[in-house]
Amino acid sequence: MACYRYLRLSGRFPSHIFVLSPEQEILSELTEAKAALQERIVSGEVNPGSRLPPERELCQMLGISRVTLRKALTALVDEGVLRAAQGRGWYVAAAERKEWPNTLESFSETAHRMGLVPTSRVLRGEVGPATFDEAEAFQIAPGTPLYRLERVRMLDAVPIAVDQSLVPADIAVGFDEVDFTTCSLYDTIARLGHQLAQADTTIEARPADAALAGHLAIAAGTPVLDMRQIVRDRTQRPLLSSAIRYAGDRYRLRTSFMRSSGA
Repeated sequence: MACYRYLRLSGRFPSHIFVLSPEQEILSELTEAKAALQERIVSGEVNPGSRLPPERELCQMLGISRVTLRKALTALVDEGVLRAAQGRGWYVAAAERKEWPNTLESFSETAHRMGLVPTSRVLRGEVGPATFDEAEAFQIAPGTPLYRLERVRMLDAVPIAVDQSLVPADIAVGFDEVDFTTCSLYDTIARLGHQLAQADTTIEARPADAALAGHLAIAAGTPVLDMRQIVRDRTQRPLLSSAIRYAGDRYRLRTSFMRSSGA
């Protein structure tokens, strides 16, 4: 025999009793679970890009079964509020992608223009010899010292990209004293009297390896946008080489094309 739950609603008017069928009760629990999860996100308890607590902990917090929890989580994924990472858990979806420039801007300049706060987690900052390929890119001899800076770039504390940059050591004067968790590499180079004027750029899609996926809080194998740049000054001297791998759902490059007059 089917079981029913009774709800009594009262107020200024005479009390009313409503009977919920099992199906309606499940729907009610699901709606309440979704609302509770969204409230935690809206209140800032869980930031965009952050992982939710484990399912067992969420069940205890919300007082619901794991079946109901997963239905609520899946519904929020369908609505774009959450995203699922297989084997890693549930994450709050990042904010909607904003337009990035078609001019040469630093990560920090773009962030400030969009009203966001740029920060970095420095993974490496050290001097090492240039490889043959690196030497060719910088038009220097193999073995010439290069400053290697690797950072996880974040906007409003959300990981956006992993940036591996190279700067000739004769330009990177005093870099060991710079706090690159908040300082812009472009600004640091400019303060040393160098003008970053033009960049040659290539962009392609690649799958994220395990290390990159961990830094960006995405699943291994997820496509990322791999942007490689050589930035030169007005005399065409290479000042900076960078390989920046962006989470595919957090970066957009907009450009425009024109046909030649003879086409």
